[in-house]
Amino acid sequence: MKKKLAFILTAAIIAAAALGITGCGKTGDSKDGSDKIGVIQLIENGAFNDMRDGIVEQLKANGYTNIDVQCAQGDASAIQTIAQNMADGSYKAVFTIATPATQAMVNQECDTPVFFCAVSAPVAAGVITDMSKPDKNATGTSNAIPVEDIFSFSSKLTPDVKTYGFLYCMSEVNSVNTAGAAKEYCDANGISYEEITVTNSSEVQQAVQTLADKVDAIFIPNDSVIQSAMTTVTEVARDKKIPVYGSSATMVDSGAFATIAISDVEIGKMTADMGLKYLKDNTAVADIPAVVVPANQTVINQTTLDALGIEIPEDIKSEATFVKDPE
Repeated sequence: MKKKLAFILTAAIIAAAALGITGCGKTGDSKDGSDKIGVIQLIENGAFNDMRDGIVEQLKANGYTNIDVQCAQGDASAIQTIAQNMADGSYKAVFTIATPATQAMVNQECDTPVFFCAVSAPVAAGVITDMSKPDKNATGTSNAIPVEDIFSFSSKLTPDVKTYGFLYCMSEVNSVNTAGAAKEYCDANGISYEEITVTNSSEVQQAVQTLADKVDAIFIPNDSVIQSAMTTVTEVARDKKIPVYGSSATMVDSGAFATIAISDVEIGKMTADMGLKYLKDNTAVADIPAVVVPANQTVINQTTLDALGIEIPEDIKSEATFVKDPE
């Protein structure tokens, strides 16, 4: 009986070795022989959805149709589970949208390559140590928020602002970094500011009400928690006649007054193109430098503009994209 059991165990080990069963498959390999691609996002919002669509559209246009898109619906533990499952060796590559999803996947230390989209500070977030020489089997796009440009822009639209308010979630590395850059800019230019941080979306209404009583304008970093509650922010700010400067076009679509931003769909497509260098051209991930995508789109919410009664200078009006709240 013992000899028979030993034979069965030995056979099982040999079979497993032959199939290459490991915690993570080798780069470019796939257990089922498919070209399965993973896409991970933390939460459903306009910006992340546009980035996802840009990635998926570009991959499909290049023949990759076996795409597994998973969203954690804002649950931090769920994003870890999704990342663990996608690190099982059955995916040829995984695309991650924004910082939390990227950190979750890169931290798996898996052989499956990671292509991140819109991580505003990849080095600070620990998902890469050198933008020009990617490591950790990851590379991608950074949507570094043009803080100086946004504040310069705001000084033209609302020159009477004396005090800014910053509203963000402390648990989001990208938000903390962008808020830090905003504070540095204000300190260097003698601009006063107040800040309030939240831990979840349920705290946003009280936070923005408190902030609106202290400041002349509000700046919101690239923050998924605040983005998920932008309707609340918009209602309070419009009622108080406080302009809100966002850090993405989606925030303006959701009611923020204005911003200078990138196209979320386009940054998704750019990220997909980086992944295609690996998938189609067999370029090593380490040979695909991470890139910072410049912001070049001026976006103004017409509904908010009308509510605030602000006059837009002609030079800005001629180059801006105007959006309205959904009917």
